[in-house]
Amino acid sequence: MEVHHVDLTISAVAEEQYPKTDYPEIALVGRSNVGKSSLTNVLINRKNFAHTSSQPGKTQTLNFYNVEDQLFFVDVPGYGYAKVSKKQREKFGKMIETYLTTRPQLKGVIELVDARHAPSDDDVAMYQWLKYYQVPLLVVGTKIDKVKPSARTKSISQITKTLGMTDTPLQLFSAETKFGKDEVWQWIEARMHDQK
Repeated sequence: MEVHHVDLTISAVAEEQYPKTDYPEIALVGRSNVGKSSLTNVLINRKNFAHTSSQPGKTQTLNFYNVEDQLFFVDVPGYGYAKVSKKQREKFGKMIETYLTTRPQLKGVIELVDARHAPSDDDVAMYQWLKYYQVPLLVVGTKIDKVKPSARTKSISQITKTLGMTDTPLQLFSAETKFGKDEVWQWIEARMHDQK
């Protein structure tokens, strides 16, 4: 998709604030600082539109980005960050669970994992949870520019084995070099036309 127009429609903390359109929605999930904002910025051809933060746990709302009046990217609060209070984590958890299981406009989820390391327990839990609810899913291994080309096969194997992936697509990605951008867009566009 050629992206010229994007805006942050709302940072929602409750269901009644979600956009009232029937545009398809693609949610981005992953632990804090895995690169969700960076992936969003690359996909929409912007430098710092989705705010990237060196402070983990910064996104505490569901951020709905309207892309070309055709699609919403939904940036979900990062998980696995200890400095956020338990009560707040539970509150996020409930909001995220409700959104991911009941939102009819949701057409797919992109789960981001850091390609430099084996997925964390939180990554595995999120993956299994999304599979349980049969949400269309793409796993994106971020920061692949930091992995030597000779070690990339090992990266792929580490991600697929740790998550227990059998039929889920995996795409390596770099915000620095834009590697994988077109393939991620292809997956998104295919989901946009899903009737499910």
